[in-house]
Amino acid sequence: MKLLLALVLVLAPLPTFAHKVIASVYPAGAAIEGEIGFSNGDMAANHRVAVTDPEGRPLGEVVTNAAGAFTFTPAEPVAHIFHANLGAGHVAEVTMPAEAVAALLGKATPATPPGPGAIPLAAAPAGAAAGVSRDEIAAMLRDELRPRRQEISAYKEKIDLQTILGGLGWIAGLFGLGFYLAARRRMAG
Repeated sequence: MKLLLALVLVLAPLPTFAHKVIASVYPAGAAIEGEIGFSNGDMAANHRVAVTDPEGRPLGEVVTNAAGAFTFTPAEPVAHIFHANLGAGHVAEVTMPAEAVAALLGKATPATPPGPGAIPLAAAPAGAAAGVSRDEIAAMLRDELRPRRQEISAYKEKIDLQTILGGLGWIAGLFGLGFYLAARRRMAG
């Protein structure tokens, strides 16, 4: 019995710490900014990102920078699908809906009215009096928030020690139940 247990422990596969691909796109002035990375915090640097419409017609392509970020300027108010093959079976695909792209191009208005407490789009930003434009403020906010979005995405996918120990506990419990049932059969027979 001890030999069987030792054999099972030696031949058991070791856990692998997989990571998922995380991709997101968001409006940035008249452009679409995006980022591609992995749940472990690594970013997908210098990867080609193909941009297509929902029918698969090419709209362009971009390359991620060292931080896994890219910028694409749309020309048509259609849904934009961003697709990147990162190798080793990792594929990133994220879509910006046609309504959002149309709003970037100034060809549509928001479909829903702003909620209570929302700041009207025509309102001047707080820094306007100091000579800072709305676009400059938006760019600064995007640059400041990008690392936080990456951290949040990585945290959501993080495998922590408690999860690993819980899984090992389940495995040990199932083995114990199997050994208990086998011992009862031997004693009964």
